[in-house]
Amino acid sequence: MTIFGREAKVGEPDFYAGRVVALTGAGSGIGRELAIELNRRGAHLALAGRHDQSLRETQKLCTASGDVEVFQVDVCDRAAVADYAAGTVDRFGRCDVVLANAGILHVGGVESTSHEDFDTVMGINFGGMVNSVKAFLPHLLSAGQPARIATVSSALGLIGAAEHAPYCASKFAMRGFTESLRAELAPTNVAVTAVYPGGVRTSIARTALLAPDVDRREVVTRFEEQVARTGADEAAHIILAGVAQGRAQVLIGADAWLAGLAARVAGPHFGRIIKLVSKL
Repeated sequence: MTIFGREAKVGEPDFYAGRVVALTGAGSGIGRELAIELNRRGAHLALAGRHDQSLRETQKLCTASGDVEVFQVDVCDRAAVADYAAGTVDRFGRCDVVLANAGILHVGGVESTSHEDFDTVMGINFGGMVNSVKAFLPHLLSAGQPARIATVSSALGLIGAAEHAPYCASKFAMRGFTESLRAELAPTNVAVTAVYPGGVRTSIARTALLAPDVDRREVVTRFEEQVARTGADEAAHIILAGVAQGRAQVLIGADAWLAGLAARVAGPHFGRIIKLVSKL
């Protein structure tokens, strides 16, 4: 078993063994793979998602010894998220780790994208993350042991991209919130990690919100054939290693590393680096 990017010694405990983990967006994609791996490592899980059937499917895939509870939750509903946090603590007695993973993709130009779609994307990606963090934070602070918060942003939370303004805006907002939260919680027992996945092989393009003039088949084909290069299971392993270490930032995939480098080196001219490297 690999822990923190190295092989664990025989008998060495995994960070997540016995810990209580709250995970949003657990019904599919990276969230489902996180749940399966956390269960394998002996964590107790409070899984949240909008669709009960997909949550139950994830629960069935968690066949190891850790307890798994599911909560049908819309992360945009502040009261429902508060009930989710309270239900987690009622069920398990505490919460040690929060993985704010719920999110939705949007594709389309600013002119053709409705205000309603802007609000929806910001509400789920940013608002849902804030709701989750605020609901669980008091419990993490009182956990009595090292605790963790991870927010799953995107490589498009590091650089902007045409036809993705709502999504980028929400992910940039997550970045600012997470970095501020990390500074605020530095003196406490809670370490905060920002996760920036590049293209990961999930159904995110198939469930994306689209502007009226965008063809879904083209979006799905481009994403699945050209963008999604990292497996969801591999992404889950990388995330869990970084969160266990309490790392400030976790980049997933060469595309995310390139986005981070381009943003740091080129500033507003990052597009030139992206285009140059893409031709190599």
